Amino acid sequence: MNQTHIIIFGSINMDLVARTPSLPVPGETLLGYSFATVPGGKGANQAVAVARLDVPTVMVGRVGSDEFGQTLLIKLQVAGVDTSDVWVDDATPSGVAMIAVDDRSENQIIVIPGANGQVGAIDVDRVIQRLPDAAALLLQFEIPLPAVVAAAKAAHQAGVRVILDPAPARSDIPAALYSFVDIITPNAVEAAQLVGFPVNDPKTAAQAATVLQQRGVKTVVVKLGANGVFCATPEESFFVAAFPVEAVDTVAAGDAFNGGLAVALAEGLSIQQAITWGAATGALSATKAGAQSSLPDRATVEAFLKAKVF
Repeated sequence: MNQTHIIIFGSINMDLVARTPSLPVPGETLLGYSFATVPGGKGANQAVAVARLDVPTVMVGRVGSDEFGQTLLIKLQVAGVDTSDVWVDDATPSGVAMIAVDDRSENQIIVIPGANGQVGAIDVDRVIQRLPDAAALLLQFEIPLPAVVAAAKAAHQAGVRVILDPAPARSDIPAALYSFVDIITPNAVEAAQLVGFPVNDPKTAAQAATVLQQRGVKTVVVKLGANGVFCATPEESFFVAAFPVEAVDTVAAGDAFNGGLAVALAEGLSIQQAITWGAATGALSATKAGAQSSLPDRATVEAFLKAKVF
């Protein structure tokens, strides 16, 4: 590509979304009141988030050759994402995520990886081919960990910024991965699982950031939901308050945040300005239902920021 672009290497799922008054406890059967199939997957969500902010976007991943896979590719393309490096896997169905959302906008998610679970060395090679002129590589944990590590290492060696969303949370992260990551963006639950103690406010987020920086990550961004965002860089630490909004569905808010963060950094904004962009993009996403369908365009984010910040 002639323009600077952002690469997203990760999952592409079809979300099966059920809305219900409350989330079930183990053994409980509830009556829901709506159901929808919505394109999702943390990788695809982040790709759409970036594309809607008017930055050239490359998606690398896999879908099945089933009807879900065809729909997922079309939706990415309509959003402006380059899908030429998305592999159509004839042997494995597309990934799905079963999502329950309650009346408080809280959610429970079960992910079935499908084709995402087959991502490997061939797909990493596709990432490597796209690294020249890339502004950033966005990664998550909904594809096999060895592929994430290999892609992060390649981008690090190429001097491309690596932004890791460590979701879903896991405790078996190789020590080497941390040193390849420029920015890690866990939410409170993920940060707690990474460091082994509760993270629920700026003070504990700062403690978690110290642990993660000691492991080799340069910048730690802890997303505390409605309680804001804590950031620790090698030079400074600061807190960015959340934008108050009427939340409808928080399913893709974290992916929207990462998209806004990556775009702002690619355009030369400071890390604090970029986190404000991410927080605005995430807040706007939470005001609409669905994953990719909730992601705001650039004009909406800029108008929101102008009204809230300036």
